[in-house]
Amino acid sequence: MTVPNRISIVTLGVADLARSTAFYESLGWTNSATAPAISFFEMQGSILGLYEWSALADDAKVPAEGSGFRGVALAMNLASTDEVDTVFAEWLAAGATSAVEPHKAFWGGYSSYVADLDGHLWELAYNPYASLDADGRLVMGGLSD
Repeated sequence: MTVPNRISIVTLGVADLARSTAFYESLGWTNSATAPAISFFEMQGSILGLYEWSALADDAKVPAEGSGFRGVALAMNLASTDEVDTVFAEWLAAGATSAVEPHKAFWGGYSSYVADLDGHLWELAYNPYASLDADGRLVMGGLSD
C-alpha cells in the first residue's frame, strides 16, 4: 500500500473556540459544523478544524503548555501581488496581527505573514512560478528551471 499524499484536515489548537470561530467567519469563511469543542471550515480540497487547545493536546497525548514559534506556517497562495495586499488587509481588519508586511520576497515572489488570534502563522503569497487552477488549488511548476 502507498500512503495517500493528501491533507484532509488541518486542526489548529485555539484558546477560545467561540472567539476563533467568529474570527474565521469574519474572513467570510463558512463554518460547516461546530460541536462543543471543535469547529470545521470547508476549504478548497480540505478542512480547517479549530479545536480547544487543551482538548487537542489531550487528544494527541502531549502537554498543552508551550508557545512561541511552532515550526509550522499555513500558506494561502493568491493570484497576484494586488490580491496579497487586499487579503492581508482583510486579515488585519478581522483582528489578525501583522507578522511580516507584504514585500517582494528573495525567492522572486511576493509574500507576507499574519498571525491569527492564537498566533498561528499564515503566509499570504503570490508565487510567479506556480498558478491556481479553476478551483483555486495551487499547481506547482517552474521550480526546477
